[in-house]
Amino acid sequence: MYADNTLTPREAVRLCALGTLASGPRRYSDLAGEIRHFTSHILGPSLDVMGTSIELLKYEGLVTAAEGKGLEDNAVLTISDAGRDELATLLTARIRAQSNDMNKLIMALKFRFLHLLPKDDQLDQIDLLLEAAEGEAARLQSLRDHHATDPGLLGVWLDYDIDALEQRIKWISWKRRPATRRTGAGQSSPPAVLTLAATLPSPSMTMRPASPPSPARRPVITARMDL
Repeated sequence: MYADNTLTPREAVRLCALGTLASGPRRYSDLAGEIRHFTSHILGPSLDVMGTSIELLKYEGLVTAAEGKGLEDNAVLTISDAGRDELATLLTARIRAQSNDMNKLIMALKFRFLHLLPKDDQLDQIDLLLEAAEGEAARLQSLRDHHATDPGLLGVWLDYDIDALEQRIKWISWKRRPATRRTGAGQSSPPAVLTLAATLPSPSMTMRPASPPSPARRPVITARMDL
């Protein structure tokens, strides 16, 4: 890890590999394909994150070959107890403040494998994710305020990102609510950290309507602009 306890690109791929195996055994080629599929769809093709060798995970004792030996015979791989410990360490790593493609991958991996952690650790990670989203929204809003009177479309572009972040903050905050919610007739729903927030719309469905101009924010342009 980096000095600030955040993941390097190769550790992010290691997290993807171990998290995938935690859900069940995979053949060597299938595991490699799943890792490549997930990371490339978040980051695009990147040589920086493709260097993690499954053979290295085997050598370190984090995965074991249940059937076969390895790459040469497309062995069936399973995660070991040491691998589960490493997975927990990687899942609870911090998130860097800046917004970039690698942070996007790490956040996606946390959401994908969050359910593998104990409940208290899940809540700690949700707090980290909420803090990261709030920090990013605050930075973009500060930039938006600074350029509030500028011509051009910078304000509209920033408003779109800020709106999406505000929806993310609402969704993560919903996940952070007390462990159970009343559903009527004395019944409770499952723990919030273990259920999907299906009741909240996606950012694309909840764009903020146009509002009168103010020093802080420009109105969102809802009509098509021909440049």
